[in-house]
Amino acid sequence: MAVETILIWLVVGAVAGWLAGVIVKGGGFGLLGDIVVGIIGAFIGGWLLAKLGVHIGVGVVATIASATIGAVVLLLILRLVRRA
Repeated sequence: MAVETILIWLVVGAVAGWLAGVIVKGGGFGLLGDIVVGIIGAFIGGWLLAKLGVHIGVGVVATIASATIGAVVLLLILRLVRRA
């Protein structure tokens, strides 16, 4: 895997995690936590949108949008688990 690819994953993860934190209005996880939430959210968003038959598009903006959707879902699930 190229260094550029890893950097793109980290940037997309950080932006998606931060956006999801703003949307869900929960406490932030810090930079590292936001990156992890964003990267996991990218997998969740990609899987979920494919199952729903939704295609956002191609490119970095579409990837961030998909990752943000997945990260929001992840944060909502984490919030439900914490309350239980």
